[in-house]
Amino acid sequence: MPRFVDRVVIHAKAGTGGHGCASVHREKFKPLGGPDGGNGGRGGSVILEVDPQVHTLLDFHFHPHLQAPNGTQGMGGHRNGANGDDLILRVPDGTVVLDNDGRILADLVGAGARFDAAAGGRGGLGNAALASRARKAPGFALLGETGAEVDLTLELKTVADVGLVGFPSAGKSSLVSVLSAAKPKIADYPFTTLVPNLGVVTTGDHSFVMADVPGLIPGAADGRGLGLEFLRHIERCAVLVHVVDCATLEPGRDPVSDIDALENELARYQPTLQDDSVLGDLADRPRAVVLNKIDVAEADELADFVTEEVSKRGWPVFKVSTLTRDGLRPLTFALWEMIVAARAARPEPVKTRAVIRPIPVDESGFTVSADLENPGGFVVRGVRPERWIRQTNFENDEAVGYLGDRLARLGVEDQLLKLGAQPGCAVTIGDMTFDWEPQTPAGVDVTMSGRGTDARIDKTDRVGAAERRQARRVRRGQVEPE
Repeated sequence: MPRFVDRVVIHAKAGTGGHGCASVHREKFKPLGGPDGGNGGRGGSVILEVDPQVHTLLDFHFHPHLQAPNGTQGMGGHRNGANGDDLILRVPDGTVVLDNDGRILADLVGAGARFDAAAGGRGGLGNAALASRARKAPGFALLGETGAEVDLTLELKTVADVGLVGFPSAGKSSLVSVLSAAKPKIADYPFTTLVPNLGVVTTGDHSFVMADVPGLIPGAADGRGLGLEFLRHIERCAVLVHVVDCATLEPGRDPVSDIDALENELARYQPTLQDDSVLGDLADRPRAVVLNKIDVAEADELADFVTEEVSKRGWPVFKVSTLTRDGLRPLTFALWEMIVAARAARPEPVKTRAVIRPIPVDESGFTVSADLENPGGFVVRGVRPERWIRQTNFENDEAVGYLGDRLARLGVEDQLLKLGAQPGCAVTIGDMTFDWEPQTPAGVDVTMSGRGTDARIDKTDRVGAAERRQARRVRRGQVEPE
């Protein structure tokens, strides 16, 4: 049996970028071939895209873990790695994307609307791209970055022009079935409708979409019945229609009290969307009242009796019978006129002009602060230094020296000295903590040694630093003691 799913939590992971390649061209009679390592490929991104052929989030309910392909590693001969293909996730029109805190990240309305859920990791540069006057043949390459990993909540808010609201068994599904080609389940017991149903209603040369949601009961805004789960599907509706059962034999119910109870629930429900895709709170939407089941004699008399009282509220009232189809044609034309009026009254979306603000050339892009968890230590935060840490292969001394030069050129060394950092103090950048030793200032030529080595890094100091890093990992519980 087909299932309707309108809310899911997905775990999206973008692809990791491929590593760069450290290679030197070797060919007979060409002893100085130079570096020819290619760059790694970019990891694939996870992208949400609206597809008109998709009407539910069912696929994500069964497969919530989604991962884009990784980029491939660069190769010698200046051959770059292949980029990972983007993972396109097809979602229904009206899908809202929220983060873990419930903040709206995107409201996807309209075919082809896209949202980049998780960006793929950058590929690492090969040694050919890292060659410079100081490093003519680098013996290292940069590592690829890990792709972004996010948890997102997807909610489906149906895109319709008219929303039908009413008590269970009021005849909403029957009304949709006779006005459109939709075939919802119809039965003589409450809560027959368990999922929203959409139907396209044709009136003259025009057409509009009508949504039938499960029946509401008092307390629906607080979660009673099925109302709270599906009230979101009428948030985008321009016109709301009260479908009232005039033939009900349930004690304590009549058309006026039913309308009052529904109005109370609509007023208490607060839409989560507050942008151009909705028209304010549900209580402020244009209304129409449909007095249904007038094919029953007592119901016809009751409809005549309450029509004047309901009309005093300023809402148009229609007496219809979905069985004999009486009154349906005037209803459809009136609803179309209300839709046109609601669209005309809708404020024009504010057109924003993109403003490009170049980053100042002296913008350092990082901050240095004291490490509260490690007295005497410091924490460096910033997009560039944290990315450089992820791209560095700490098993290669030349790569470590190159990282030190980059940090020095950025100004991290000078800032640490200004804050009173002492040689040997712990400095944390990203997920890496190391014992700080002042490097050669930026702009000063570095004495080159063999490929993969750096004259500034003493073998003994490097071994001792590795042992200290291992001890810190043991204290943090990251690894088991040897």
